[in-house]
Amino acid sequence: MYKRSNITFKGINKLAIPAIIAGIAEPLLSITDTAIVGNLTLNPTEALAAVGIAGSFISAMIWILAQTRSAISATISKYLGAKKLDEIATLPAQIIAINLILSGIICFMTVFFVDEIFQLYNADGLVLKYSVDYYKIRAIGLPLTLFVFSIFGIFRGLQNTYWPMVISIIGALLNIGLDFALVFGIEGVIDPMNVKGAAWASVIAQAVMAILALVLLLKKTPFSIKLSFTFNKEIKNLLALSLNLMVRALALNVALYLANAYATKYGNNYIAAQTIAFQIWLFFAFFIDGYSSVGDIVSGKLLGEKNYKKLWRLSIKLSRYSIVVSIILAMLCAIFYFPIGRLFSKDIFVLQAFYDIFWIVLIMQPINAVAFVFDGIFKGLGEAATLRNLLLTATFLGFIPVLLIGDYYNLKLYAVWMAFTVWMLMRAGILVIKFRRKYLYKNT
Repeated sequence: MYKRSNITFKGINKLAIPAIIAGIAEPLLSITDTAIVGNLTLNPTEALAAVGIAGSFISAMIWILAQTRSAISATISKYLGAKKLDEIATLPAQIIAINLILSGIICFMTVFFVDEIFQLYNADGLVLKYSVDYYKIRAIGLPLTLFVFSIFGIFRGLQNTYWPMVISIIGALLNIGLDFALVFGIEGVIDPMNVKGAAWASVIAQAVMAILALVLLLKKTPFSIKLSFTFNKEIKNLLALSLNLMVRALALNVALYLANAYATKYGNNYIAAQTIAFQIWLFFAFFIDGYSSVGDIVSGKLLGEKNYKKLWRLSIKLSRYSIVVSIILAMLCAIFYFPIGRLFSKDIFVLQAFYDIFWIVLIMQPINAVAFVFDGIFKGLGEAATLRNLLLTATFLGFIPVLLIGDYYNLKLYAVWMAFTVWMLMRAGILVIKFRRKYLYKNT
């Protein structure tokens, strides 16, 4: 039923292209929200800042909790390579149930303390009000998103990125249509809902994606959602892997929180500009994540097969392809440098702050490409402790010191993006060195 890993241009891109399309659906939801609320006729700068702050926190929650996607993908791909899928038949349902319970608890707790949470981001006045309104609605979709991500992890483990792509396309298109309808309204049918409309559009799209994911899980995989209360033998290892990845994601989100908190401190124009820049950065990240996903799902399978020669070739080819793609994306953005900004805002002060630092976002893309590819490979290899320690090091010894030094010299958004660049340099460089040390001799 499942073919052996094919480390060719065609074989890699057969997995990567659907994964890219599936991956960019989530940031497209946020980019659509950002572009639409940034063009509201009433308080567009405050609305843009609020969606940026609340969206950043939502991303933080998703990234922390959704690490089970990578863990279950690595576990399934390993058992697929060893031809022992029947031994983990009960595992997917158990991890989905754990995800839903955990996300429900966190959703309730964060909504209860939502005002205090966004005050920590230095939000106040109308920005705080919009942030709270937006998050209280978007929080409803958090368990739905994690449910979808869990099923995406199952498909990835089975070397199938096609169905996640289909689900993501449907969700993204639905969200874009609903954004226009609910934010601006339809005369005589729907009253304009402004920021709340953007939030409801995302939740409805997430609900539809969750239904589609459930149907396809039951029809297209050997797994079911029948819950066994006898824990699968891999549940302990999978949860340990997930916990390490969650700690890693927590360190990652310390950097994202500080970036947005400092940008908000500088003023509404700066956090609005930071929102635009970060959403584009995030779009690039999820785009390259298509190749990272191939590293995740194929490296685990190759590890199960103990095929170290193919693993080495995989790392080389994924790095080359992702770097080329990142350069093409950066060049396209450079060509349309100024029109891109005007898609999101018409405020000259927001645009000036954005244009001042957008070039940094572009030149760091090849660095990001290498970091994300090896991040995926190490997830597939089950090296969660390595990824955890790396993010802690890069965040607390790289990102934070550079940000604080830049802030001391009043560099504002320059400080934020200098910190991001150092952060990604450390993430890419350390992983490449560790991979070479561990697998170079096995390849010879």
